[in-house]
Amino acid sequence: MRIYTRRGDEGKTDLFGGGRVSKDALRVEAYGAVDELNAVVGLVLAQEGKPLDEDVREDLSAVQAALFELGADLATPRDHPRVRRIGPEEVAALEARIDAYSQELPPLRAFLLPGGSPAAAWLHLARTVCRRAERCVVRLSRQESVNPEALRYLNRLSDLFFVLARVANVRGGVPEVEWRPQKRESKA
Repeated sequence: MRIYTRRGDEGKTDLFGGGRVSKDALRVEAYGAVDELNAVVGLVLAQEGKPLDEDVREDLSAVQAALFELGADLATPRDHPRVRRIGPEEVAALEARIDAYSQELPPLRAFLLPGGSPAAAWLHLARTVCRRAERCVVRLSRQESVNPEALRYLNRLSDLFFVLARVANVRGGVPEVEWRPQKRESKA
């Protein structure tokens, strides 16, 4: 089987479950943003140096599988019955992991800048890409019917990435980077 079909050469693509849309349609942008997020999670998992702890690695692998399902969910119109949709159980699983990891963390007393360890920096990047994907899905939901659990999942997932970034720093003994307002010199 060839990887190219030539069906998209004029700017249209097929939706799972039927129908063709422009490649710049909001639905395509939404599942494309989820695909990009999945690739960033792959980068987090592939980093060299101090590897991620096994529990984090397992959770991120599960996230990748769920993101693949979420992409299929978003690529399929809601009236198509033969696709697995993200459900409340995936959202609850994220909440349970957030709660478990949060127990390891000191109280948050300031805004944090993305950074610290390389793993934490990559996880912060995943968080921001997740927020962008969430914004795309919100825009799509204003025009078309979208699985409401998809939005809940992305909202919770960005929280998980934030917590995992903190965990990566704490477990690695790397100080978190707190934001401090810059003092401005007055021009008199």
